[in-house]
Amino acid sequence: MNIIIPMAGIGKRLRPHTLTTPKPLLQLVGKPIVEHLVEEIMAQVNTKVDTIGFIIGDFGKEVEMELLAIAEKEGCKGAIFYQKEALGTAHAILCAKELLQGPVVVAFADTLFRADFKLDPEIDGVLWVEKVADPSAFGVVELNKEGHITSFFEKPKIFVSDKAMIGIYYFKRGEDLKSEMQFLIDNNIMNDGEYQLPDALRAMVKKGNKFIPGTVIEWLDCGNYKATVKTNSQWLLYKSKENLIDPKTRLNHSLIIPPCYIGKDVELVNSVVGPFVSIAGNNKITGSVIKESIIGSNTNITNSHLKNSMIGNYVQIIEKEKELSLGDYNQIEE
Repeated sequence: MNIIIPMAGIGKRLRPHTLTTPKPLLQLVGKPIVEHLVEEIMAQVNTKVDTIGFIIGDFGKEVEMELLAIAEKEGCKGAIFYQKEALGTAHAILCAKELLQGPVVVAFADTLFRADFKLDPEIDGVLWVEKVADPSAFGVVELNKEGHITSFFEKPKIFVSDKAMIGIYYFKRGEDLKSEMQFLIDNNIMNDGEYQLPDALRAMVKKGNKFIPGTVIEWLDCGNYKATVKTNSQWLLYKSKENLIDPKTRLNHSLIIPPCYIGKDVELVNSVVGPFVSIAGNNKITGSVIKESIIGSNTNITNSHLKNSMIGNYVQIIEKEKELSLGDYNQIEE
């Protein structure tokens, strides 16, 4: 089996964080988003994975080496492919056409998920879905009485289904998917100016492929900074049984309220951190209260009260302490 992870998008909704770091390499709970995604897939598939292919833009050699290291950590070969133009999901996957041989998992690095599944080798394909309140914002699928997927709709304006595709797919025969996506490109079949994966899936169903919906325990969005901060909180809960705090964390009259992730070489002085905070390495936090936030590496924070925040690397936040003289019956709100 191979795994293909398209991640060439520039992450506009997560700027300014994605101006210096590709979105899938932003860190949650001490690891890049894409590494968490790979770990979850590897924990679920019940067969040997040969190659993990990452489809990227011009991210630089340092990023490529980091991605290859993620694959190596899982005991797999890593491969880098490039999508030079944003021409849609089918075009992106086809950039790794050499991996579309035999069983393949395709997982877009926009979200994290939790699931409990075993892949049935007799099934042509599995498309993981989640019930959503507003189907008009998603690609959705329609099922027949046997529970097989029969139709695909991209952001339907009229209700047809509330089962949204979350961007994770299993195909028994990657060659079939490759053939249909190549047909789209060879015949210039586009939707809104892009070559779309649902068009290829629709053709596969018409030719007899039987796809079933896969269910997830939790589907977590990393599309914008508020959603990413919320996902960090939920992932901390999921990982809370693990040891997430570096044992050499230096606490000086400070308190950590779990669940939190604290990386290496972090010093907390007169501060309260948590719950639901991830702090990368080489940081100093002084006189501050931080909760439900993500803090990057090499960052100093002084006299701050942060909540629902996402702070990058090499950041200095220094706020002034206040002197107050207040009489009775006063109220201050900021």
